[in-house]
Amino acid sequence: MKEGFVDVALFILGMETEIRYATAHNLTGKPLSGYEAGKAVLTQEAAQALKEAFLQAQSAGYGMRIYDAYRPVRAVADFMRWGEAPEDGRTKTEFYPEYDKRELIPHGFIARRSGHSRGSTVDLTLTENGMPLDMGTGFDFMSEKSHHDTELVTPHQTENRNLLRRFMQEAGFRDYAYEWWHYTLANEPYPDTYFDFVIV
Repeated sequence: MKEGFVDVALFILGMETEIRYATAHNLTGKPLSGYEAGKAVLTQEAAQALKEAFLQAQSAGYGMRIYDAYRPVRAVADFMRWGEAPEDGRTKTEFYPEYDKRELIPHGFIARRSGHSRGSTVDLTLTENGMPLDMGTGFDFMSEKSHHDTELVTPHQTENRNLLRRFMQEAGFRDYAYEWWHYTLANEPYPDTYFDFVIV
């Protein structure tokens, strides 16, 4: 493990991980470059803050499941190549049914640089009895329905999103307005550094 980073599943006992970009179950339909293992990796500082959020969730009867954490720069480049390639339709129904693929980059759903590469951003959800809470959309769903505070989901789904946001904000994370699952440590240790080490 790179110095200053930790394997979250080893650091936080009981944390669930489902690292989508190490598998074919993601927007691109294939594992991304740099994900040689399905591990959630974060800076020590972000992992410590996430542990605080996790313990608060546990005390309220919930668990947490991580979908992505540190993302190598080479994986972000993979995203861009996929976004610029012709549509093959394999993942459209699950992840971007409302858009043509060629619209994803102009609409900002795919970016040339990702805060994930700085190592203190995590994508996650709450669970109850091992099942994800109903957040109104799945992870990486490209739609206004994924925005925080949207009126396109039910009050119950909004309540679930706000519960996750409360746990994360109280632990020192800031939310991202357009993705209910996305949180970045407010005082991240490497705010200007984009890493490219491989996850092994």
